[in-house]
Amino acid sequence: MSHNSPRICPNCRYARKATDSAPDWQCPSCELAYNKAAGAPVTADYGRLAPVVRAPAARGGAGKWLLLLLVVAGVFWFGKPAWLAGTPGQAKATAGRAQPEVVLYATSWCGYCAATRDFFAAHGIAYSELDIEASSSAYEGHRRLGGNGVPLVVIGDEIIRGYNESALRSSLKPWLK
Repeated sequence: MSHNSPRICPNCRYARKATDSAPDWQCPSCELAYNKAAGAPVTADYGRLAPVVRAPAARGGAGKWLLLLLVVAGVFWFGKPAWLAGTPGQAKATAGRAQPEVVLYATSWCGYCAATRDFFAAHGIAYSELDIEASSSAYEGHRRLGGNGVPLVVIGDEIIRGYNESALRSSLKPWLK
């Protein structure tokens, strides 16, 4: 190939440019070997010095979209309870339901009992307190529930042993202020 004049493809008439990235023996436009495009017999050497190298497809295009789709789906799937809790329909449903009965088995000197009282007061939770040291019936009720210590909180049918703010929040969520 002469470097003074551009090579012209006999098949598509494309004039090769110095900036073309196709191999010297191949037309950058139609990708045929110049010898083959000229009608050389099949037994002739087409001058293929290297295999055809194609530019790799841009990687990550589909993968990035798939990852984005999975992230969005995860946000919707795991975020669903959070946004449904704040919907007006949910507020109407809990407004129609009365707060379950909350009973606190406690003692006057217990710091965790005081923290439970403070939690109820801060969040507007109505409760009744039974001091297990001041009342024998409170002590017996505490024992029947398997009470081993204080505080012991009964919310409807659920029993929470010890001060567990996350369990209190979970059980009383619709009624917290």
